Amino acid sequence: MAALARWCVRHRLVAVLLWLLAFAGTAAGAAVAGAAYSNDYKTPGTESSRATELLSEGFPGVSGDSATVVWHTSDGTASVRAAAVEQTMTRTLDEIADLPGVAAVTDPYDGADGGRISEDGRTAYATVTFDQPAEDVDKAQAEAVVDTAKAAEGDGLQVELGGTSIGLTETSGGHLAEIVGVLVAAVVLFLAFGSLAASLLPIATALVSVGTAYAGITLLGHAMTVADFAPMLGTLIGLGVGIDYALFIVTRHRRGLKRGLSVEEAARSAVATTGRAVVFAGATVCIALLGMLILRLGFLNGVAIAASLTVVLTVAASVTLLPALLSFIGMRALSRRERRRLAEHGPEPELPTGFAARWSAFVERHPKKLGALALVVMTLLALPTLGLRLGTSDQGNDPQTTTTRQAYDLLAGGTSRSSAAESGGGFGPGVNGPLTLVTEVDGAADEVALDNLDTTLRATEGVSAVTPVTYNTGGDTAYLTVVPDSSPQSARTSELVERLRDEVLPRAETGTSLELHVGGVTAGYDDFADVIVGKLPLFVGVVIGLGCLLLLLAFRSVGIPLKAAAMNVAAVAAAFGVVVAIFQWGWGSELLGLGRAGPIEPFLPVIMVSVLFGLSMDYQVFLVSRMYEEWLETGDNRRAVRVGLAETSRVINSAAVIMISVFLAFVLSGDRVIAMFGIALAAAVALDAFVLRTLLVPALMHMLGGANWWLPRWLDRRMPRISIEPPETRAAHERLADVVVDDLEKERPKDVRDIPG
Repeated sequence: MAALARWCVRHRLVAVLLWLLAFAGTAAGAAVAGAAYSNDYKTPGTESSRATELLSEGFPGVSGDSATVVWHTSDGTASVRAAAVEQTMTRTLDEIADLPGVAAVTDPYDGADGGRISEDGRTAYATVTFDQPAEDVDKAQAEAVVDTAKAAEGDGLQVELGGTSIGLTETSGGHLAEIVGVLVAAVVLFLAFGSLAASLLPIATALVSVGTAYAGITLLGHAMTVADFAPMLGTLIGLGVGIDYALFIVTRHRRGLKRGLSVEEAARSAVATTGRAVVFAGATVCIALLGMLILRLGFLNGVAIAASLTVVLTVAASVTLLPALLSFIGMRALSRRERRRLAEHGPEPELPTGFAARWSAFVERHPKKLGALALVVMTLLALPTLGLRLGTSDQGNDPQTTTTRQAYDLLAGGTSRSSAAESGGGFGPGVNGPLTLVTEVDGAADEVALDNLDTTLRATEGVSAVTPVTYNTGGDTAYLTVVPDSSPQSARTSELVERLRDEVLPRAETGTSLELHVGGVTAGYDDFADVIVGKLPLFVGVVIGLGCLLLLLAFRSVGIPLKAAAMNVAAVAAAFGVVVAIFQWGWGSELLGLGRAGPIEPFLPVIMVSVLFGLSMDYQVFLVSRMYEEWLETGDNRRAVRVGLAETSRVINSAAVIMISVFLAFVLSGDRVIAMFGIALAAAVALDAFVLRTLLVPALMHMLGGANWWLPRWLDRRMPRISIEPPETRAAHERLADVVVDDLEKERPKDVRDIPG
């Protein structure tokens, strides 16, 4: 690491140009190739997946994504059956049918489907079928449909649109989230450093690395399935960890300058010490993210690799680009007052003072009381996690101002101002997410059984309506649509899916060769959630195990990894509790512009567990590595914990404020999923930095004493030597550690501070 830093400093212009070339090259490639993201939630082997396959094979014309055009006449005006309204909307639907990418449009005025006009005559809807699945529909094609439909609006006539493809056209916060996050981070850095040049370097390093990663993720979408939110998620993680990693290195560099080191030596020393911790912390984040690969779901594979790519590039920039930039600004890494003091008084030891030192001593005096308080806080925040419900958050969860939310409410309740989707009126909430029953047909007996199935389904609890059976041209595949009496996100709809699969359809199939498969939005999400939940224990076990193994190798202690695992679980549980309260219970979700309450997306737990475990490990590494260094120097656990906390708490808290600001800024993105990530990560980092790492962890380490650093002799001999310390100090530390291990195993009281060397 020291040699790498020395090269980057001595060839600073080359290092900077190489990074700028990488950024420009990937950005140009991404601009030429374009985006190719795909929200493919397929779970091979599930019933909903089989239903989709049969529908696609037997009915190519209806396998594409469908959107809904809803129009509503306000009170005091003519109904949707009025000649003027009918003429306007018929012309509009004809124009939509001629648009590129549109396969078919149903018209409620053609007499074939009178059920598309509400009983009060105020609301009607048409279905627009695209010729591609939702993940392949071009955004420009969806925007053309929206623009054409919206052009029909006039006095007393409201037109709204719903559907997955239409959701692509919803305006978001653009890059406002990134801008706000970066500005707040810049302010915090300036307050921490007092130097404009030093405060801008972490920002510049993060922007170059994250920008390169963003373009790289765009190119990655052409090689594998990458979700459309992956670039934003990567940016969210990359800005947070990238600025933090650079902050730690710049802080260590500034400390070296104050000790009288030259700019080159200070940069080399910072990378050789703190840079090692950065690489180690980044490795833990990547391991946690890549743990998603064991789930073997293409949708999550792309997210894992995209996010890991961002972290790798931010780490690389922190240990290569940053030292080169530090050499450019020279002594300006210090504020004017610090440079003047250094010139007048010479190098001075930088001792922890102020609140950090007082807090560290306070924790040392009251470890049991403060540890219990921290435990109570984390437990209370984690309680809502017990009520976590995974499912599809439909467009009824969109903000009230969006056309998708307006269309949803018009269909569900007959008015866009309905406060509850299931309040009655209109067509009922189930119209927003019907279930599709698909089967292969073999002979007349199967056709008779399908015709008789209509009566059985209509009598089933939870069913609002059933459409007639439709056969393909070959007569070997058929489907029918079941409209639930509850919304797609409702637990009642999920119960209906289970009822159809486990009770209704098996009895209806008796004596035939029919094998009906239940598909649709709710069925697909439920199957996706079941697959993830089934693999979640293995996934969490692998992530925790690998993280503990890394800490075991780095700190050569059994207690440190076990405490880290417990703290990480606590941070994840508490963060999930906050997410459940806001997004599932709806505490302030409308106020934040995040739409009404709804279930948590099934893929969020896996992604958030990966990210949160990685980020939680960061602060553990930076805090404990300083304690470990002091422990190896003195052998005094109380001093090690006190000094380690006093010297790192300020920079950890500054880093946490930056990361929290960046994460919370992504609530402005306008995307419910990204907002979930932002709030979850911000809550986890806040609790991790201000409750766990500066309160509970040091309290436990004070109570455990020397046992914190215990490692069985036989295990110590068999483990490889991996250290986050610079090589020149490692040998002396290992000699002291060997003596300490001997004393602990023999249980002999001895003051290790008297050991020479």
